[in-house]
Amino acid sequence: MSNRKKQLKALDRLLTIMDDLREKCPWDKKQTMQSLRHLTIEETYELGDAILDNDMQEIKKELGDLLLHIVFYAKIGSETQDFDMADVANDICEKLINRHPHIYGDIEVENEEQVKQNWENIKLKEGKKSVLQGVPNSLPALVKANRIQEKVAGVGFDWEQPKQVFEKLKEELGELQEEVKVGNTKNIENEFGDVLFSMVNYARFLNVNPENALERTNKKFINRFQFLENKAKEKGKTLKEMTLAEMDVFWEEAKKIDLTN
Repeated sequence: MSNRKKQLKALDRLLTIMDDLREKCPWDKKQTMQSLRHLTIEETYELGDAILDNDMQEIKKELGDLLLHIVFYAKIGSETQDFDMADVANDICEKLINRHPHIYGDIEVENEEQVKQNWENIKLKEGKKSVLQGVPNSLPALVKANRIQEKVAGVGFDWEQPKQVFEKLKEELGELQEEVKVGNTKNIENEFGDVLFSMVNYARFLNVNPENALERTNKKFINRFQFLENKAKEKGKTLKEMTLAEMDVFWEEAKKIDLTN
């Protein structure tokens, strides 16, 4: 059996199981798109964690969980006669063909940036009133800032050089410090937001995904802090009983372990 046939057979098996669950399982019969929504978001974050950890087995598992959710939504859509799995697949196929005229049409592109620019222009021709219309309101702020900047850059609203973005970042930091001196909380918050927005923009010019970068730092901090906690327990102490100098010794030890991993 060819690999494509095996894939199609597996997808057919999943669709059949979904039919059975929807008909026979009390929990699955009860679910709606609204009840599944928060679970889908949770599964997406779990996939994100697995990707950051580069755990291929966990990525495979989480992809399966997400695929189940897609099939589940399509099944519910078929019950209301709004759409089914074929409609979902065909719609994304048509979108991909329409938005890749350099593959399926006669448009020529030289690089990735031209592809992105064409993508945003095609979206506007499809009826979107703004290039920012496709940015979901419910995205986390850091991810949203990155998507906003990617989209406006796609239509030419962008800096030319990374050094220009870095100068803007320094300017925003200066404005933040001025507001800190004044002590107006609302203005401090506004300027802090501008600094974060500029940092996200600078990350884009450095080809760094800010969400991934911050989450890697979160994980790194958690690992180091838990190492510190364990070392304190080994000494029969709580962290509150230790001086900062004592804790710093173990913190530096944890950093060296990170470098060897």
